[in-house]
This record gives sequence, structure tokens and C-alpha cells, in this order.
Amino acid sequence: MSKKIQNFEIYQKLVDSIGNTIESSRQRAIQAVNNELLKANWEIGKYIVEYEQHGNEKAEYGSSLLTNLSKDLKSRFGKGFSKSNIYLMRQFYLKYQIFQSVTGKLTWTHYAELLGVSDDHSRSFYEKQAVNDNWSVRELKRQINSSLFERLALSQDRKGVLNLSENGLIITEPKDIIKDPYVLEFLQIHEEYRMTESKLEQKIINHLQTFLLELGKGFSFIGRQYRITLDNDHYYVDLVFYHRILKCFA
Repeated sequence: MSKKIQNFEIYQKLVDSIGNTIESSRQRAIQAVNNELLKANWEIGKYIVEYEQHGNEKAEYGSSLLTNLSKDLKSRFGKGFSKSNIYLMRQFYLKYQIFQSVTGKLTWTHYAELLGVSDDHSRSFYEKQAVNDNWSVRELKRQINSSLFERLALSQDRKGVLNLSENGLIITEPKDIIKDPYVLEFLQIHEEYRMTESKLEQKIINHLQTFLLELGKGFSFIGRQYRITLDNDHYYVDLVFYHRILKCFA
């Protein structure tokens, strides 16, 4: 190996090391900012609830307290203090009265979506699953709107529902992989519309990322019109997926 090439490789390692340090520090900074925002919003909610408990005024959504707070806080601190946002801060404290129960792996925008879920078991499930599967806010919203928890809970007894709520979906056997039913509203197919297999296949390909998320954890796309041969006869499967946990094709 020439000295020039060796020097280049050493230099490249230097650049990579510096790059990794920069990326790590940026991620820690983003995480720290997120944690502080969550804590601040939780404390604001706490102050509002304590104010209510002293009998001063109820901060229900239509109350003048929220209107006045919004006006005064926006005047002093700028954006981020709409009446709806302040109401969410109050709800945030009421639903998570121990701050340590709040996970810093989710953002305030995640929690704003979660607070719209009235059932405690359902909300807990979506929170755990958002962390487990690293859901974006958009995906969290879609799963809530498609009633994922309710679909999974249909096949569970009370103990199973509580386990879903506390831990999210834990895959222990093959049947845990399969949802019943699947919700494919993102394909935008009207109920009365008759669609050929080829058009359905193309729609799924066009929305492949969302389709994989709806299938569930562990699925990966292998190919379309995938040829298999049995007894010297060729067959073509429309769409082929592989499940990394079950180690089988679907």
C-alpha cells in the first residue's frame, strides 16, 4: 500500500470520527431540547391545575382563564401558547401526573395526538407502540384513526387487553403477527368500485411504505410478479413479502 493511499485512509477515518461525534452531539442536543419542552409543558399544566384546585377558576376549554393565559403568554413569549395548546398542557399533567412516566422518546406533538385518545388503556397502548416501532406523528395519527388497539383487542381476553395497554404488541407466536382486519384506507378505494388485481397491486406499490406499516412489525418487501417454479411449472406471485421474525415468506 502506497503512503499516499495510507495517508488518505487515515485522514478518512479522522473525518468519519469527527462526523460521528457531530451527529451524536446533535442527536443529544435535540433529545435534551425535547425533554425540556416536555417538562416545561408538564409544569405549565401543573400550575394551571393547582390554580384551579385553590378554587380560583376552572380551566375548561371554553373558560376565560385559558383565553387570558393564551393572550398574556403569547404577548410575553411569542408563539406556542394558543388556547388549545395550553388546554393540552393541562390535560398532559392530568393524564401523566408523575413526570417520570413520560417518555422522552416521543415529542410534544406525539403527546398532543395521544391526549386526544380518551380511553386510558388505548392511549397507553399507542404510546408504547409508538416507542416500540418508532412511529412518526403521522403514523401514530393514522393508527389511532384506524383503531389499531380496538382491532387487536377484539381477539384478547381482559388480561390480554391489559397486557396490550401496558406493553404494546409483543409477538410471542405467529398469530400475534396477523391483524384482523387490516385497514387500507390510504389506498383510497371506494366501496362500490370494482378493481382488478393488477390495479390493486399497483396501488399497494404506490403506497408501499404505508402498506408495510399496516402489515406490522417485521415485514419486508421482496418483489412483485415473483416467479416460483413447482414441478417445472412457472407461477407468478403478485406481491411477495418476507417476515424477519417468523423467517418465512408471505
